[in-house]
Amino acid sequence: MGSLFRSEEMTLCELYLQSESAYSCVSELGELGLVQFRDLNPDVNAFQRKFVNEVRRCDEMERKLRYLEKEIKKDGIPMLDTGDSPEAPQPREMIDLEATFEKLENELREVNQNAEALQRNFLELTELKHILRKTQVFFDEQEGGLNTQTESMTKALITDEFRTGQSLGPVQLGFLDKSNEPTEEYLPCFVAGVILRERLPAFERMLWRACRGNVFLRQAMIENALEDPSNGDQVYKSVFIIFFQGDQLKTRVKKICEGFRATLYPCPESPSDRREMAMGVMTRIEDLNTVLGQTQDHRHRVLVAAAKNLKNWFVKVRKIKAIYHTLNLFNLDVTKKCLIAECWVPVLDIETIRVALSRGTERSGSSVPPILNRIDNFENPPTYNRTNKFTKAFQALIDAYGVASYREMNPAPYTIITFPFLFAVMFGDLGHGAIMMLFGLWMIRKEKGLAAQKTDNEIWNIFFGGRYIIFLMGCFSMYTGIIYNDIFSKSLNVFGSHWKVERNSSEIMSNNYLQLNPATNEYVKDPYPFGMDPVWQIARSNKIIFQNAYKMKISIIFGVVHMIFGVSMAYQNHKYFNNRIGILYEFVPQIIFLCCLFGYMVLLMFIKWNKYAAERPNPYSSACAPSILITFINMVLFKEANKPPEGCHSNMFAGQGFFETLFVLIAVAAIPVMLFAKPWHIMQQRKQSNVQPIATSNGDAESGVVNQQPQGHGQEEEMSEIFIHQGIHTIEYVLGSVSHTASYLRLWALSLAHAQLAEVLWDMVLRNGLKQIGWGGGILLVITFSFWAVLTVGILVLMEGLSAFLHTLRLHWVEFQSKFYQGQGYAFQPFSFDTILETGANPNANEE
Repeated sequence: MGSLFRSEEMTLCELYLQSESAYSCVSELGELGLVQFRDLNPDVNAFQRKFVNEVRRCDEMERKLRYLEKEIKKDGIPMLDTGDSPEAPQPREMIDLEATFEKLENELREVNQNAEALQRNFLELTELKHILRKTQVFFDEQEGGLNTQTESMTKALITDEFRTGQSLGPVQLGFLDKSNEPTEEYLPCFVAGVILRERLPAFERMLWRACRGNVFLRQAMIENALEDPSNGDQVYKSVFIIFFQGDQLKTRVKKICEGFRATLYPCPESPSDRREMAMGVMTRIEDLNTVLGQTQDHRHRVLVAAAKNLKNWFVKVRKIKAIYHTLNLFNLDVTKKCLIAECWVPVLDIETIRVALSRGTERSGSSVPPILNRIDNFENPPTYNRTNKFTKAFQALIDAYGVASYREMNPAPYTIITFPFLFAVMFGDLGHGAIMMLFGLWMIRKEKGLAAQKTDNEIWNIFFGGRYIIFLMGCFSMYTGIIYNDIFSKSLNVFGSHWKVERNSSEIMSNNYLQLNPATNEYVKDPYPFGMDPVWQIARSNKIIFQNAYKMKISIIFGVVHMIFGVSMAYQNHKYFNNRIGILYEFVPQIIFLCCLFGYMVLLMFIKWNKYAAERPNPYSSACAPSILITFINMVLFKEANKPPEGCHSNMFAGQGFFETLFVLIAVAAIPVMLFAKPWHIMQQRKQSNVQPIATSNGDAESGVVNQQPQGHGQEEEMSEIFIHQGIHTIEYVLGSVSHTASYLRLWALSLAHAQLAEVLWDMVLRNGLKQIGWGGGILLVITFSFWAVLTVGILVLMEGLSAFLHTLRLHWVEFQSKFYQGQGYAFQPFSFDTILETGANPNANEE
């Protein structure tokens, strides 16, 4: 049977490689992606393995590439991505790559350091320029007798007025004459600098408190933001100048400036010196702008050249690193000239792997061919299901429950049909299904471009990964929407209703309980060609009653058929593994129990639909049709049916009571067979043959029965454990058959809820806009339609779709797969460059 229905047959192989050709051979296997290597050095520390130095060199190269990538993204330079995957470089090319990356990193770091130094110098000159300008304004104001503030400046005067409350009059700024020069201790002086604007209020308060008001402070804001060269942030600063007397205050003021991280600059005393310094500063600023521009151009050229090859460099380095990670899993022979590896490979691909190994040997120039031998083992192989872009999403749904045991039936191909169909039963609406189908179709048509736009948005990745599921769910929902004749809670009258309303409109509109009788000429005795008759959409009192009866019955029918199919899949597993005991003592009683009770209930539904009709005379009139639920309850309780109406029969067919009793007795008799037959048979076999019991992969113990499924080492299992396991399995199946059948009623419940929500949204939102007339009605219709469309997509498509999806997932995981699926295997994780580049991790790295 193909691998779509059952996992690939795997084998454990031993691989011998020459040291010279090992790198190239592993590279070819990584491109192929069909080999899972085992770690033959589990007790060896990762830092003590043979190729640890090469791995460290790759880590260092990755660090340098990440540094380049960060600088490229900082400048907004697009990185060329051709989508091609270059081959892994040869070991000798690794030295060239290291030299290239080292040169680029050193050059870029040198350019950045020079640029940062130039920007710091530029910042200092800019701040000095503002200091010279602002301080000149300070002195000009004082000389002109100006004591008012301008819009761009503020003045803080700290005098003895704050301490004594007495004004000392205007203060004269400047420098004393030589004849009036004070002693050295009280020599008048000032300092000027810049400080961050948000620190200025605290700076002023600290000056006043520390100097006790014996300083004079003037400050002005720098209007334009300045760039911090260390981090590139925009900062706002202010210029200040502080006048004081004495060396003691000078020391105190400088310490306060240092504590607030203010930058002090020299400021000449005379106006002519300040003007001369300002002219020199402007000249130096212009020269710095020229040098900075040239530096940025050179940095940009370096980054543009690196951006063209960065993606390919990343691919090459990661491939080299993955190869050496894998080589660290190998063993060296005694001569240290040969590497020995063990790997799981698919049996069908052994020849392909041998061709790849030969190709790697030719690339390396080695004359010794590699050797690949199959070896016997007692371990369970990994599970490998081949997938493509269509089946991958469905296989992911199955694997999320548990990876299939080796070679057991794979539910994924059947889920491709059953999953969107059961979803559509709950989500049946032609309009909502069309929205979902178009969204899925758009993702499928644009999948190449969308896949290239790699994003970390987890929600989008889930939607895009399940695009084929979304498309099929939309298509099936459109189909069930046509069956329900439901499109946005309304119906399509394509073929014309088969009910004839021969009453006047006033009677129809005034009587909420008016009913059409199918036994009269109001019904043409011919059902609507496809789906439900549109007349049911205008029914008021019994619309839900009719739909409930219909959807409830089809939910039970689909559920029972689905469970029977699951039990039949268990038969395929027993047959494949030659488990005769499982067929006789598990499958047979299980299928008998399920069919005798719930299969019979489904049969009664079809009998009722075909035997009873409104136009038929008693005892086959619809009024004589018994309730299926009551009939089933009476059957299980061995209770006689209730007395039927006059002219009706209590039974649907002759001998119904006898067959119901027989079916219940057979179903009850199947329970002890499931419970005791298999353990009893195993016990008898053990008595007859002194063979130690062998535990099978599914937890069952057998002796004398050949099981071709690869086993682990045999372990003795006590009979008490076998009885306990079989008891749990039997109870779970019997009770589960009842609860699982009832669980399928969620198909009816969610379908009803979805239809009612759609109808409520139409009646309470869009209908209000459709009832209005005139230009005002048109405006109101646009508003109500927008609101209705948003709620339809947000609630009925997204939220209801998610709810139906989760319920469908539960029906498959619990109700369907529990009948046959064990899910106790482990996934096949081959050494594949595609997987490593996609996930950014080495699958073998965790084994080191």
